[in-house]
Amino acid sequence: FGSSSLSCCLFPSPPLPVVFQQIWWLDPELTYGNAKPFVFTQGHSVCNRSFFPCFDTPAVKCTYSATVKAPAGIQVLMSATQSSYLEEEGVYQFYMEYPVPAYLVALVAGDLIHADIGPRSRVWAEPCLLPTAISKLSGIVERWLTAAESLYGPYIWGRYDIVFLPPSFPIVAMENPCLTFIISSILESDEFLIIDVIHEVAHSWFGNAVTNATWEEMWLSEGLATYAQRRITTETYGAAFTCLETAFRLDALHRQMKLLGEDNPVSKLQVKLEPGVNPSNLMNLFTYEKGYCFVYYLSQLCGDPRHFDSFLRAYIEKYKFTSVVAQDLLDSFLNFFPELKEQCVESKAGLEFERWLNATGPPLAEPDLSQGSSLTRPVETLFKLWTTEPLDSVAAASSVDLTKWRTFQTVLFLDRLLDGSPLPHEVIKKLSECYSSQLDSMNAEIRIRWLQIVVRNDYYPDLYKVRRFLENQMSRMYTIPLYEDLCTGTLKSFALEIFYQTQNQLHPNLRKTIQQILSQGLNPLPAIDTTAVTTDTPAMVLEDKVSEATNGAISLRDVNVSA
Repeated sequence: FGSSSLSCCLFPSPPLPVVFQQIWWLDPELTYGNAKPFVFTQGHSVCNRSFFPCFDTPAVKCTYSATVKAPAGIQVLMSATQSSYLEEEGVYQFYMEYPVPAYLVALVAGDLIHADIGPRSRVWAEPCLLPTAISKLSGIVERWLTAAESLYGPYIWGRYDIVFLPPSFPIVAMENPCLTFIISSILESDEFLIIDVIHEVAHSWFGNAVTNATWEEMWLSEGLATYAQRRITTETYGAAFTCLETAFRLDALHRQMKLLGEDNPVSKLQVKLEPGVNPSNLMNLFTYEKGYCFVYYLSQLCGDPRHFDSFLRAYIEKYKFTSVVAQDLLDSFLNFFPELKEQCVESKAGLEFERWLNATGPPLAEPDLSQGSSLTRPVETLFKLWTTEPLDSVAAASSVDLTKWRTFQTVLFLDRLLDGSPLPHEVIKKLSECYSSQLDSMNAEIRIRWLQIVVRNDYYPDLYKVRRFLENQMSRMYTIPLYEDLCTGTLKSFALEIFYQTQNQLHPNLRKTIQQILSQGLNPLPAIDTTAVTTDTPAMVLEDKVSEATNGAISLRDVNVSA
């Protein structure tokens, strides 16, 4: 392995925009504290070539060192195992002692302070957010790390720190080694925060230690990390919670498949990456959930998930700090379980490994989620009460107190209502009467789904809540779905009005994307006075690409997953 070295100086004037630009420069007004400028990088998948010269492929790994000079009062962090600071010179030194692919080199700088939340973890955030971050994560990150180690062997990266980024961060979370990046917007949604952080913890083994050698097999990182995430949640929160979250994600997978079509090549686990195509365009729910289903199927062949855990520990030990292809995983699996190799499980009719990898459409097999029935059955019952004609069960439905439900139960219920929209006017009216005030006090993951229902059903009495929500959101994941729904229906003028009132609080990239949505079917919108970015970032391209294919925002909400 080679070693790479880089140095930079913060904050000069932001560089001119280039293709794959993934250095995000934020004015103070785009942070929570409004006090100091902020910058962060996002290297996944092939964006760090705009940060430093590199072989920008997951097949190549190296150690790296970095020297960063920053103004006084600006805290600089990187995804490195060692760091030091020369205060009199304003210079930070970083060193990553283990080989990593280029996309895992990450930098963030701004008004950040920290607090220890465990023996090997601390949380970094803007001062106004730190108390919330501490209250949400203190003590439990170590619990997750310990559970992961019991399953997959020692955590090899030393520290596991988390930094919360402003709402301009283009995805939910990123598994940069030693320093997980996560969007601050998710702090209010406890269950989503739990899942997102545990998913990034799982990447410490699957993705960071052992990496997919090609972006055409991204499932080797995301499918295995999703499987490991669910093993960790089962150990720490029980099987019922894990099954509920899995049901929610598989619902989203089938929704995306219905919209894209079962013959769409992006539904393969081994996707062909054409020249000139950004690999992030291929990152979708099939990468995560179809990949997860294949890994789960392999675990079931062993008869006991603990036997599969033992295999994965051996797999990590054999391949850590290297990059692999699918055949490496599958050959190791069959060699670890010779009895399965003798049974020719790789050629079992209808479930051939080759078919798992290269067939389009849904997973060939899905997990048994019956252990989650105590949580999923109430959702199914309530949904049926509201969608069975004639609507004569309002009394029974209205007696359900959604405030006592888990977040994943509520979003699963709302997602299914959203799939069925537009609903009969009587139904949406009664839904609002029963639940609107309850939902007002819930987290943004829940509220955005209710507001999408409001918009798709043209329910004018609750439109003021849509305006209020968008006036207070600066994140892609909580703005784009609503703008797409508003512009698909009869409310484009309403969307334009909100956008022109709120545009100054949005990052230029997000403004550009919303402008494109609002411009569909209209003359081009007047230019907005910004330091315009000429190309969308890969994370945007992913969302926009899927939205184009499905002609709706539902897919954007569904791919709102951690990297």
